[in-house]
Amino acid sequence: MKTVLTTLTGLAAIAILTFTSPTQAQQPQIDAATVDRYVASLWAKIPEDWKQRNTQDETQKICSVTNNQPTDAQAKAITARELAAVKFPADGKMIGDWKKGQQVAQRGSGGQFSDQADTYRGGNCYACHQLSRQELSYGTLGPSLLEYGKLKDFKPEEAKAAFAKIYNAQSQLACSTMPRFGHTGFLTEEQIKDAVAYLFDKDSPVNK
Repeated sequence: MKTVLTTLTGLAAIAILTFTSPTQAQQPQIDAATVDRYVASLWAKIPEDWKQRNTQDETQKICSVTNNQPTDAQAKAITARELAAVKFPADGKMIGDWKKGQQVAQRGSGGQFSDQADTYRGGNCYACHQLSRQELSYGTLGPSLLEYGKLKDFKPEEAKAAFAKIYNAQSQLACSTMPRFGHTGFLTEEQIKDAVAYLFDKDSPVNK
């Protein structure tokens, strides 16, 4: 009988722990400075040019603290700040070569610690988006971009907005999880123009 009671008591304790709501349980207090120091210690031996990747800018700090759910005021401040930092092409042309843009979208190489410095850097767009009907392998983290240019009526202002989105997604949507390809220098201006062409050129498979 004692064994049975002990077992029942243990099960009851487990049930209480399992079903205790966050409001009932004592939430641990996390010191941000301590976390930052710990993270920095994990990357103490990385090359100098990599260390800046571990330093959050103002936008990243806000998105981290709010779990990507900024207030309306914070969101407006983020998009305004990030849009102001977008470097549009000096010649005013947002559209490049769609065939090269297809390569940018399909390839996910470059930027990894094991890559050579001259390894081609791709946007790996298909990891999150559907773009062409011919491509059967694609991710769904982001919206489908099928017929994107056609749905936007191939308007120049829409192409410019797409350039800004690829250059710095935070300029269009605060705390977007899409990489800031141009802001970080991961993709070149020419590559971004080519990616825009892949979305907006009437001959691109995206618009077929």
